[in-house]
Amino acid sequence: MSDKKKSGGAFAVAQRLGRSLMLPIATLPAAGLLNRLGAADMLGADGLAKHASWLQPVADVMAAAGGAVFNNLALIFAVGVAVGFAKKSDGSTGVAGLFGYLVFQGVLAALAPRWGAGGATPEENTINYGVLGGIIIGITAAMLWQRYYRIKLPDWLAFFGGRRFVPIITSLAAIVIAVVLALVYPAFNWLINEQLGGWLMNAGTQGGVSAVVAAFVFGTVNRLLIPFGLHHLLNSIPWFQLGSCTGADGSTQHGDITCFFNGVDGTNAWTGSFMTGFFPIMMFALPAAALAIWHTARPEKRKATGALMVSVALTAFITGITEPLEYAFAYVAFPLYAVHAVLTGTSLALVNALGIKDGFAFSAGAIDYLLNFGKSSELSGGALQGPILLVVIGLLYAVVYYFLFRFLIVKLGFSTPGREADDVDSFKEAQAAAEKSTGKAADKERQR
Repeated sequence: MSDKKKSGGAFAVAQRLGRSLMLPIATLPAAGLLNRLGAADMLGADGLAKHASWLQPVADVMAAAGGAVFNNLALIFAVGVAVGFAKKSDGSTGVAGLFGYLVFQGVLAALAPRWGAGGATPEENTINYGVLGGIIIGITAAMLWQRYYRIKLPDWLAFFGGRRFVPIITSLAAIVIAVVLALVYPAFNWLINEQLGGWLMNAGTQGGVSAVVAAFVFGTVNRLLIPFGLHHLLNSIPWFQLGSCTGADGSTQHGDITCFFNGVDGTNAWTGSFMTGFFPIMMFALPAAALAIWHTARPEKRKATGALMVSVALTAFITGITEPLEYAFAYVAFPLYAVHAVLTGTSLALVNALGIKDGFAFSAGAIDYLLNFGKSSELSGGALQGPILLVVIGLLYAVVYYFLFRFLIVKLGFSTPGREADDVDSFKEAQAAAEKSTGKAADKERQR
C-alpha cells in the first residue's frame, strides 16, 4: 500500500473519530456551567447560600446534575463514539458500547487492588483512564458492530446472532482491553507519579530557575496527559503534596491549592506556581483557539461549528472547564494539541518568573479569577503586578493561539470540527460497503 493511501486512510479515520466526538462534546458546556454554579463557593454553603439558605438545595441540584455528566463522561463517550464511529449504526451499536464500557470498568475495578494506585490501602486503589477508556471501547464496539451485525450462528445459537451478538463480543473484547491496560498502569504510575512527581516536589520548592522549569514541565505534561486520562496521577503532587504552610489553627499543611487558600502569616507567599499560568490559557488562549477552529471550518458548516465553538469557549472562559474544547481537537489533531500543551507550559513558566500569584478552588476560569482577585493582589504585591497583568498576558496568548492555530489547521489540513468530509458522502460510502458485504451489489448487476 502506498504512503498516500495510508495517509488517506488515517485521515478518513480521523474524520470519523472527529464526527463521533461531537455528540458527547456538545452535551458538556451546559453540564459544566451547572457544575460550577452548584459549587460551594458559588450558590453553595461558602457562597450565596451563606446569606440565603434556600439556595443550598438549588446548589445541590445543580451540582448533582452537572456532576452526573462529568462523573460518567467516559461512559458517555463510549456510547457516543460507538454510534458515531460506525459507518452505518443503529441503537444496538450504542448498546454494545454501553455493555463494553461497563465490563471494562468492572474488570479495572477488580484489578485495581493489585495494579492500581492512589489509595491509602490496596483496596482503595483505582485504575482510571478517563475519557480515553471510553473512546477505546467506543471504537472497538463500532468496529465489531460493522463486522458482526449480520453474523449467522448455528441454529441452536441463532437467538444470539446478528445484532444481539455484538454486545457479547464487545464485552469479551473489553475484558482483554481492560486486562492489558491494567497491566501497564503501574508503569504509568511509576513514571508520572513517582519519578516526575518526585522531581517536581524537589524543583518546585527550590525557587528561582528550578521553580520556573518545574512550572513549565508541569503545565506541558498536565495537558499532554489529559487525552490519556492520566493527568490525575500528576496533579495531586504539586496541588496537594508540594511545599508547606501554616494554617489558621497552627497546623502544617501541604499543597499549592491548600496553602494558597489556608496559609497565613506569609507562609503561603510561594503558592500559585502550579495554578496561575492556567488562567491566561483557559480564559483567553483556548477561546481564541475555538475562534480559529470556527473560522477555518468549511463555509457550509461554519454556522453549526460556530455555535458549538462559542458554547465551549464561553464554558472555558467562565468556568475554566476546557475539556469540551480540548477533546474537540486532541484526538483528531494531536500535533496541534501538543503545541497547545507546550504553550501552556510556557504560560506557567512566564507567570512564575514574573512573580504573579493566583489560584483556584475549581478551575482557572473567570469565576475563580474574580473570587480570588484580592488574594492574588495580596500575594503578587498589588493588583497591577498580579491579576491585571495576568489579563494582559492572557490577551497576548489569545493573539498567538488564534493565528498559530489558524495557520496550522489550514497548512496541515487537520480535521478539526467543521472540516470533516460531508456526512452525506460518508453515508453513501457506508451504503455501498453494506451492499457489497451482503451481496446486494452483485444482485443489482445480475438484474441489469
